[in-house]
This record gives sequence, C-alpha cells and structure tokens, in this order.
Amino acid sequence: MKMYLNGQIVGEQDAVMSPFDHGFLYGMGVFETFRTYDGHPFLLADHLERLNAALKEMNIDYEMEFEQTREIIRRLLEANGGEDGYFRLNISAGERGIGLDPTPYSEPTVMLLQKPIPPVLASKTGQWLKLRRNTPETVIRLKSHHYLNNLAARREISSPSIEGLFLTEGGFAAEGITSNLFWVNGDTLFTPAVETGILPGVTRKLVMRLAKLEGFRIEEGFFKPEEVERADEVFVTNSIQELIPLTELGAATFNGQHITRSLKSLYKQAVEDRLNAVNEVNRS
Repeated sequence: MKMYLNGQIVGEQDAVMSPFDHGFLYGMGVFETFRTYDGHPFLLADHLERLNAALKEMNIDYEMEFEQTREIIRRLLEANGGEDGYFRLNISAGERGIGLDPTPYSEPTVMLLQKPIPPVLASKTGQWLKLRRNTPETVIRLKSHHYLNNLAARREISSPSIEGLFLTEGGFAAEGITSNLFWVNGDTLFTPAVETGILPGVTRKLVMRLAKLEGFRIEEGFFKPEEVERADEVFVTNSIQELIPLTELGAATFNGQHITRSLKSLYKQAVEDRLNAVNEVNRS
C-alpha cells in the first residue's frame, strides 16, 4: 500500500529515511493507531491530544493539527483505493548526529501508514503474562518507540485468540499487550489506574464516559489478579478491536457478557453519532 512521508504520498518501497533519525538511533518517536469508519478517523482529536502531549514530553518541537491530519488521512485513503483502514501516525525526532543532545528537535519525520483492518474476534480468552510490565520512562506512559516490553510479551503469547495481560512488578493487574483492561462487578466498572504504568487509552477514556452515563460507578486503582478473576465480566479495549469480552482468565470462566455487549452497542452508537455529525457539517 502507499504511505505518507513528510508531505508526499509514496509507495512503501520508495520510502527513504535517514539512518541518523533519532527515532531509529535512540527511540525518540511517538505514534498513534486508529481506524476510519466511512472515511472518518474516529476520536482523532483525542488521539492528537495524546500524541502532541507525548511530543512535548520528548522535546520534539512539533504539533499535529486536526485539519492537517484529517487531510493527510483523506489523501492516503484516496491513494489506497478509498477503503477504510487501520492507520498508524508516526512522528520521530528527525535527523541529528550521533550523541545525546538535549536541545529540542525541530525537524521531525512525519509518517502515516495504512493497512486493512484485521479480523476482530467476537471474544478471546485471557492469560496473565509471566513477563511483568516495565515501568514507563516518564510519569505517564507514552505511546513511544520504546516497545520491547510489548514485543517480548507478544513472543510469550502470540495466538490472536488469547489476550496476554500484564501484571506490574508489584503484582497488580495492568493492561493487555495492546489493550486496556476492564471488568464488571454489579454496578461498578473497574480498571487499573494510570498510576500502575498503563497507557491512558483513548478508547478506555470513551468507554469510561459511556459507562458513567449509563449509571455505572467507575473505580480505578491497584488490583490483584484474583480480584479480576472474581468479576462478573471482563473485557479489553483498543481503537481497532473496540470492546472484546474475555471468556476465561486464570481459573475463572465468564459466561455472562450482558454489560460488555451493552457498552459495545453504546460505542457503536457513538461512532454512528459522530459520522452523522460529520455528514451534517458537510451538507451545511
């Protein structure tokens, strides 16, 4: 497929980056993954808010603006035939000499990749990883190029039907390899606190808001795995999978998925509402 690189739509085989880009040499780069629905990048403003905050944290003097990004997505969608896709927006620090220079980066590499949306399973089984979640490099975990912990976890559990779930070094439930973790007991929706070192997910934030509007109490905190296994329902979220229920975790089996299905339906409605709002603006 074609990709966007520093202002140009190019074939993947024609993309060229400097070997001195500090995104390559030192992992100085951040990214966001999201999908489009009928050509609309859902929750793009939230993704850009997190991306721009991470750029600031990495001392990369650059900001992705909403209209600029939406136009890049439109161009790439058109170049790739117009089908909805899975997108990765990647900003790396840019070219600089070898060495740890603390001054701001001012000429980053901006890249947008697209691939087909992968099949989404109706449910998965969960499994606690032996590998522990590493602590973030900063106070809040960035969606950065520092991804070895996740890759090592993927080597441990590679099956797409199993969701590998991290524990922190202290033994608390954290998150999936590429997902956030939720569980339900009664009228309370639980999820690990950001202070455990998890990524503050964009879909996570929307699901919490939808649940609160439905009257659920939201509890974020530090929870042991056995507390999760005592739940009525368990599910994971990310921008591509949306909400996926887990049918098993540890010694526990979860047969009921009523709340998860209800929240997934509300998520779908939020997508539909956003599309309707965009179409209304386009008609006016």
